[in-house]
Amino acid sequence: MALLQRIHHVAYRCRSAKETVDWYVLHLGMDFVLAIAEDEVPSTKAPDPYMHVFLDAGQGNVLAFFELPNSPAMGRDANTPDWVQHIAFKVDSVATLEATKAGLQAAGIEVIGPTDHTIFKSIYFFDPNGHRLELAADIGTPEMMARLDAVKWDMLDEWDRTRRAPKHAAWMHGHELKA
Repeated sequence: MALLQRIHHVAYRCRSAKETVDWYVLHLGMDFVLAIAEDEVPSTKAPDPYMHVFLDAGQGNVLAFFELPNSPAMGRDANTPDWVQHIAFKVDSVATLEATKAGLQAAGIEVIGPTDHTIFKSIYFFDPNGHRLELAADIGTPEMMARLDAVKWDMLDEWDRTRRAPKHAAWMHGHELKA
């Protein structure tokens, strides 16, 4: 029996709970499902008021945010590139991806992509809090996924030993390994 059933929620910080909820409802069609506000952190008992909001990202996936008015301004890990930390959401098709890109751009939001990752295409943009978001539309075939599944452990082991990109899936970038 599996220990975990699914992700209950993933939580990030926001500058404004209201602005964040409004933005995700307007631009990504999420439903606002829950708000919790306390003057004391339940787990630590620290006196630190917060607003905790929850948004439905589909199929039981919940994205949550904390507004922390008494904490210093939000920051980033300066040693981690902006493209690394992001939230990726699946969409049903490349057509939806392109339509969403057009809507975001019409609202003045800068969008990168679609980027072709061989097994999916995606667009990238930032929410009002500076969190990088990705929308991805799967395009991989069952054969592609099987090829990737067959080499995942070998790739991980090689990476762990060498810290160099293994070439087991070079075909994804237009390169086949020579025998």
